[in-house]
Amino acid sequence: MNNTTGLFALPARILHWLMAAAILAMLFIGVGMVASVSERHAWLLRIHKPLGIAILLLAVLRLAVRLRNPPPPLPADLPAIQKLAAHASHWLLYALMIAMPLVGWAMLSAGGYPVMLGDSLRLPPIFPAGPVAFAVLRHLHTWLAMLLFLTFLAHLGAALYHGLIRRDGVLASMVGGSRKS
Repeated sequence: MNNTTGLFALPARILHWLMAAAILAMLFIGVGMVASVSERHAWLLRIHKPLGIAILLLAVLRLAVRLRNPPPPLPADLPAIQKLAAHASHWLLYALMIAMPLVGWAMLSAGGYPVMLGDSLRLPPIFPAGPVAFAVLRHLHTWLAMLLFLTFLAHLGAALYHGLIRRDGVLASMVGGSRKS
């Protein structure tokens, strides 16, 4: 199935912007959580866990939407290396949007901490409890968060490059404007 409209499907655009806001919020919440161990920041943890699970569910939904509704093709005159970078970075973003919440959930499971999505909804542990596993998963979660932030910045930079410098319609295809052929 080919995309001949030049635009991402509406569900893909809605999920993209919803997830962009959620991921940006999650990154700042995560930094706020690790910047202080004060109990004053416990409310950030209460937001972080359910938001992480929401991102996981939205990422799976978004991947299904992408597989059902292929993205529009990149401009024909875009250098091959940039096309490769675009495809690789998109798949890296999908992998990170799924891996980050799963690693966080596994980390909490390994630490014996409950993953509460509200006052009464508790997710089951997905990893056996153990201090070594907790420490390894905590470091992994941190490194994946940094990789997600860098990939997010690269994605933003590429979007601005296409929208402000190349003006080739790539940004417009996700914003919902008209895209030149």
